[in-house]
Amino acid sequence: MALNPKVEPNLQVLGQTIALLQEDMDLDYFDALIETGDNLLTGEIQVEDGHPKPATVAKLQDLYDQVDLTTLAADDVRLLVQLLILKGYKQEAIQPNHQMTPDTIGLLLANILTVIFRNHHQLSLLDMGVGTGNLLFTLLNHLPDQDVTGMGVDNDDTLLTLASLSSQLQQVKVELFHQDGLDPLLVPAVDAVVSDLPVGYYPIDEKAEKFATHNQEGHSFAHHLLIEQSLNTLKPGGVGVFIVPAGLFQTPAGLPLVKYIQQVGYLQALLNLPQGLFGNTQARKAILVVQKQGGNAQQASQVLLGDFPEIKNQDEFAKFVHELEAFLVANVVVK
Repeated sequence: MALNPKVEPNLQVLGQTIALLQEDMDLDYFDALIETGDNLLTGEIQVEDGHPKPATVAKLQDLYDQVDLTTLAADDVRLLVQLLILKGYKQEAIQPNHQMTPDTIGLLLANILTVIFRNHHQLSLLDMGVGTGNLLFTLLNHLPDQDVTGMGVDNDDTLLTLASLSSQLQQVKVELFHQDGLDPLLVPAVDAVVSDLPVGYYPIDEKAEKFATHNQEGHSFAHHLLIEQSLNTLKPGGVGVFIVPAGLFQTPAGLPLVKYIQQVGYLQALLNLPQGLFGNTQARKAILVVQKQGGNAQQASQVLLGDFPEIKNQDEFAKFVHELEAFLVANVVVK
């Protein structure tokens, strides 16, 4: 994705404000990013207990006077915030599950949702592990022909604060819920659930045991439980589109997950993403498309399985995407 040249000057200036706040107020990177975002949104530099110092306030004000987001589209602002967060990832120790979904994958999901919900003028969309919101905002910014209600759930308050900051700077309205995605959700039933699912074991066995996809022994996989929770949250005929490990169904726990999906919905597609997007084979991920029973939903005559070609093979990649779109039009009907 080409970067709007107007993003870079804002990126440099805001990076300087973050560094000033870190030094003056002894903040970590993300707290300083949140502080500078709040200053931008309020139009006033927040001073508490003498910090930031007057000299720093003067420097900050000079820098904020150079920031201009008014000429940027919402998705340019999203990219700006994304790049600022990525700078923070280089400074702070970040869990793998907190890494942002690459834009290439986000745009693929936006295309899938556009095709599936082509007959919908209104759409409710929930991200089950919203994090900093980058995936959700990518989708919202690339579903322009629909009135989309965006919602996100996450149990990390720092990530949610960054998501809220990004949404306000973009002037994109979302509802964010600070809670464990496996607790009873505070959100209504939705048309679509998306998520780049956190991969690993869920530590609270007592809570996991309430789900049909829990392991009989030891900890259960969080991403399996979240798929089940998502299906429970969908409206009849609603669709879940998830980023999952490429070998999702190749573990002993994969069979109960397949059985559960078949009990309440339809497994429509599982497509391995281009290997080149990932560091190694073990890290490779796939797009899983499931549909809840009800409405006009029905099982595709044949589940779509396959591998996306490498993006550099543009003709092959475009052909594969076209075949995927044709499959969705023929099989994943949401009216």
